[in-house]
Amino acid sequence: MNEKERQIFELIQGNPYITQNELAQKLQLSRPAVANYISSLMKKGYIVGRAYIVKEDGKIVCLGGANVDKKMVIQGKMQMYTSNPVKSYKTAGGVARNVAENLGRLGVNVSLITAFGDDSEGKWLLEESERWMDITPSWTVPNASTGNYTAVLSNEGEMILALADMDIYDQVDFSFIDSRWNFIGSSSYVFLDTNFPKETIEKTIERCNQENIRLCVNLVSAPKAKKLPDELHGITLLIANRDEVEAITGFNLEIQLEEAVSQLLKRGVEQMIITFGKEGVRYFSQSEGSGHLPAPNVDVKDVTGAGDSLASGVLYALNKQKDLKTACRYGLASSYITLQSNDTVARELNGAYLEKIYTELFEKND
Repeated sequence: MNEKERQIFELIQGNPYITQNELAQKLQLSRPAVANYISSLMKKGYIVGRAYIVKEDGKIVCLGGANVDKKMVIQGKMQMYTSNPVKSYKTAGGVARNVAENLGRLGVNVSLITAFGDDSEGKWLLEESERWMDITPSWTVPNASTGNYTAVLSNEGEMILALADMDIYDQVDFSFIDSRWNFIGSSSYVFLDTNFPKETIEKTIERCNQENIRLCVNLVSAPKAKKLPDELHGITLLIANRDEVEAITGFNLEIQLEEAVSQLLKRGVEQMIITFGKEGVRYFSQSEGSGHLPAPNVDVKDVTGAGDSLASGVLYALNKQKDLKTACRYGLASSYITLQSNDTVARELNGAYLEKIYTELFEKND
């Protein structure tokens, strides 16, 4: 790599969507000269295809929601049809964004592709997010409101009611995802939640299947779970809770768990994790078998974000080539940390602390 190539490479690393004209202006070169240098970098394997995305081993790209989370904790017993005293909190949220922040805190090279609103909350959310992840490929939508999620919690930390304003994601069609595909395709794992429109989700799954890109899908909620297509080939790992699995299979998991799992595996899912709250998780794999892991005993402060933390721990481990059972244990350890925090993403979380909790919860008992 010569000096000009190095300068161009560093500018592209800083902004993968920089144009050739912008590069030419910054380096006082002609645009054709920049094009020649870029062509040389591509031939040498330093960058990958259109959008000049640098290929990076271990990178995870998260696609989906980024919201402002507002939590209201009831002080005392909930009473309907009257005013209840609460303590309120405001945090950065959204499933894909939360997963990305957790991974960032764990030291993973992670990027977020989402839609921010063109408002004060969107600016705040963007600034909060970019501390932990690359938000370069995300989109600030003109004249749009940032996604909002409001949760009412009991004083024991259990959710009573949740309200979501997510209209902004209706604007994320597949052309937006496709325009960032070289960025997505250069990753080692893709995480997708179901906040985007049904067609966008379906085409993203299809494209990952065609290009053998490892894809983890999180269903977010029972209503949004129904955005999944019938054809699920391309989903390397599906993460869902009991209600979400029942919504997409029609089976009652209390008595028809095996039938539900069999259906999803036949539809194309390679691996699956089903969460059962205090009962722990069950995992299933086309190649690694199945099993159950009980949830560790924990003093719960707030359940919000625990599922996102579990997904992050699982991806963290899979990205290190761990098997599915071990990955589930990392997920439970990560969730254990978050459940003891008032934050949607625990500030205490980091790679060393997760390894410590994992050892305490699992390895000392083996």
